[in-house]
Amino acid sequence: MVQSLLFNRSTPYVQLTTCTRTEIYWVADDETLANAPTQPAIAPETARHLFRVAAGLESPLLGESAIVGQVKTAYETARANHDLPAPLNRLFQTAIHVAHRVRSETGIGQGAMSHSQVTVDVLRDLNIDLSRAVISIIGINSVTEGILNFLAARHATNLILSNRHLDKAQALATKYNARALPLDEGKACLLQVSDIIISATSAPHSIIHKDDFMANDNRPQLLFDLAFPRDIDADVATLPGKTIYNLERVEALAQQNIEARRREIPKCEAIIEEEVANLMRWQRFRSGS
Repeated sequence: MVQSLLFNRSTPYVQLTTCTRTEIYWVADDETLANAPTQPAIAPETARHLFRVAAGLESPLLGESAIVGQVKTAYETARANHDLPAPLNRLFQTAIHVAHRVRSETGIGQGAMSHSQVTVDVLRDLNIDLSRAVISIIGINSVTEGILNFLAARHATNLILSNRHLDKAQALATKYNARALPLDEGKACLLQVSDIIISATSAPHSIIHKDDFMANDNRPQLLFDLAFPRDIDADVATLPGKTIYNLERVEALAQQNIEARRREIPKCEAIIEEEVANLMRWQRFRSGS
């Protein structure tokens, strides 16, 4: 990481913690640097690594935007607790700048990669007015809560949550100003009133069948089946007006987006190399070499 011969807790440092890493950045003291004038306070490989992290190139979800917020938080926390040396300040300021450049100058952040994001993006691409549509979500778990977060951010207001255990649905319904229905008693109501149905339960068998829909109900309805095994019987797709996005279809869309992001990596790396070179020039100018 940032070069130093010895680290201890009295040394000013920045601790970066994410869901997959904990890293500590610090620099050698002035006396150590004075004794090694040809050695930069920040090695290029250190800067390159941090810039890649900030840009989302080292994240499990390639190009994720949340990481730059974590870098900012780590830097601001360190500044509040330490008098950071100039090289460390410059390193993190540049890392944040790199992240913004990468997102504005490349497509690394474009296209959803999670099931929840893909589902909401499909609704967006179909130009559905989420503020008017009745949206029912069946099953309470991390995937459906992620969908609820995205829907709320896009002003969806007519939300119905259903789950085999009603208390779980009620807890989220309160949080998102939605209605909660028990699955067994409420399924018929859901199918009748919903424009969009998103199902992601852990049931070992399908829970929505062709016969569950009212006869002569030809209303357009979108159904997302994010469960494995399937929640929605494939025969439902034969009904007039019913369009199903099953897990395989959603995964295919996510994979297309992942490949598109991967094609942007060389552009991101070019920006990173440019900023590493700028940082090295700044260090040489500062040292008078």
